[in-house]
Order: sequence, then C-alpha cells, then structure tokens
Amino acid sequence: MTGSPRIEVHPDAADLATAVAGELLSRLADAQDAGRVPHIGLTGGSIAEAVHREIARLSPGSEVDWSQVVVWWGDERFVGPDSSDRNALEAHATFLDPLGVPAEHVHAMPSTADAPDVQAAAAAYSAELREHGAGQFEVLMLGVGPDGHIASLFPGHPALDVDDQVAVGVTGSPKPPPERVSLTFSALNRSASVWFLVSGEAKADAVARALAGTADAPVDLHEVPAAGVSGLEETIWFLDRESASGI
Repeated sequence: MTGSPRIEVHPDAADLATAVAGELLSRLADAQDAGRVPHIGLTGGSIAEAVHREIARLSPGSEVDWSQVVVWWGDERFVGPDSSDRNALEAHATFLDPLGVPAEHVHAMPSTADAPDVQAAAAAYSAELREHGAGQFEVLMLGVGPDGHIASLFPGHPALDVDDQVAVGVTGSPKPPPERVSLTFSALNRSASVWFLVSGEAKADAVARALAGTADAPVDLHEVPAAGVSGLEETIWFLDRESASGI
C-alpha cells in the first residue's frame, strides 16, 4: 500500500465535484490509451451525485470511450429494484445511460428482486466480482459518513471483521435502510487508486479522525472505518473547505 495520502482541498462542493470528474476522465482515458479496460467502483450520496452530473457534462469533451468502462459499486441498499434508495438508479439516470455504458458492463448489486435475502445478495455479488472483475479497481470512489463509515462498513459493526469474503450482507445498519450489501475491506483495498469524496462541515471530525493515524499509533478501524482503505498506488482525499476544517 501507499504511504501518506494526498489531500486536495477545494473551495466548495461544486468545485470539488468538477475536479473529481475531470480527474476521473483523465485517468480513464490514460488507462484506455495503455490498452486497459478500466474497472471503477462507485459510491452514493450527495457529493457522488454532483460528481456524476459533472462526469456527464464534461465527458463529451473527453477522450473516454464509455463502451469500454466497467462499473461496480462499493455498497448498495438491499431494497426493491425501483426504490429511490438504490445508488444504482441515480448513477444510471445521471451518467451511465446518457453516456452509453453497455448494460453488460454495469454490475449493480442485487436488489430484493434478485436475491432472497441480504446474505444471498452478498454471495452473488462476490461471485460476480470474482468472475467478471479485473482483479483490482482502476479507481474506487468512497464517501465518508459523519461517523467515519465508508461503503456500508459502520463503526463497531461485525461486518468490519469479515476478511474472507468479497462482499458481506449488512443487517441492523445504524443508517436506514437497515439491510445493505457492502464490499469488505479486503475487496476495497484491491484498488490502484482510492478516492475519498467528502464535503460539508458535518464530516470534518470524521475526516480529521481518519487522517490522524501514524505508523506508531494507527487509527482503530472499528472506530473509524474510513482509515481502513487505501490505494495500492495512491490514496486521495478530495475535500471542500468545510470538510477539511478539522485538519
């Protein structure tokens, strides 16, 4: 894993979203120029939605061939396929469908229509990633909650200790809806680049806590799960001024 993360502080959430979208398009174009079909991991939340809108806006001027990009998710709410709680619905509407990403390249996590329960959904997604994944993500984007959670790995939750599976079923989530599917630490850490996307003053304490660790005094991942993921080549924290106010 890489050493210290790179920290970028942008004036506000809008500037942050534009910067992330531009950087992603550049990385995808570079990967395709090198002959790779890049696999990326998406997240949900308001800042991710803003990034997705900027991807759609900026893509026509980029060199990215969206028919040669493969999309996965770090986590998803285990709800009905048409529920507005599903991260996949927003991503499809905002940029995946408008940019023409082929359906066979979009690997959404199972809904309640696809699996009998959340554990079966996690097992199915694990199998799908093993069969169709590239071995690692080119870029994995993660949001961070005010409690320091990432994906659907929450502080103190048993899912934090699952290291022999690709994805895990989460029940009793402290944040509704209560059932979710999440990639595990071991899967999330198979990423060349990990990007944390964080905006707002409510996240400032979580950001500060996640970045407070040292080699001699690492952060307890059970208390701040965001400290448990880093890229194989690089880790970048994309922050706005408010979310960076504690560091």
